[in-house]
Amino acid sequence: MVVLGLALCSQAVRPAEAADRNMITGALTAQPLGHYDFCKVYPRECSIRSRNKAPEHMTAKLWRRITSVNLAVNKRIKPMTDQEIYGREEVWAYPDKGVGDCEDFALEKRRLLIKSGLPVSNLLITVVRKPDGEGHAVLTVRTDKGDFILDNLSDRVRFWTETGYQYLKRQAADHTGHWVAILDGGAALVGSVQ
Repeated sequence: MVVLGLALCSQAVRPAEAADRNMITGALTAQPLGHYDFCKVYPRECSIRSRNKAPEHMTAKLWRRITSVNLAVNKRIKPMTDQEIYGREEVWAYPDKGVGDCEDFALEKRRLLIKSGLPVSNLLITVVRKPDGEGHAVLTVRTDKGDFILDNLSDRVRFWTETGYQYLKRQAADHTGHWVAILDGGAALVGSVQ
């Protein structure tokens, strides 16, 4: 995948091709319940406003950074359900004790990429439905070469269209506490997934 990433960085992508690689979002939608509770614990994390609407410029350095963060977090964190960790469902938290579920992996990857200098407007927690129908959370990195997915179920960073997921909603690029529907993520996607 590193070779593919470097090839992506060196290819000239026409604007129409790049646009086809980015999700199309719609109106504001319901915030996931777990994120709502996370925002009560970390209010600053959910009140960041951004005027930067431009996707991140993809470079070989950026590709190495996002692929290494994805792999490092996937290797470092032991997957466990919220029920196993907290005795209840839908707890969004940083995996500071070395365990977590999908949204915890996404939060940690987002935190590390923010620390490395990426703007929060291009690091968006995203809710999807897996092919088996189960809800799942991933981190979307918005770039001028397309939207890439960092996923605890794959050590490969992939284009969002190559995951097999149905995309439901994600954080808004202009406000970390707001969520928007994803309009082109598959059939009948605007339903609420909490």
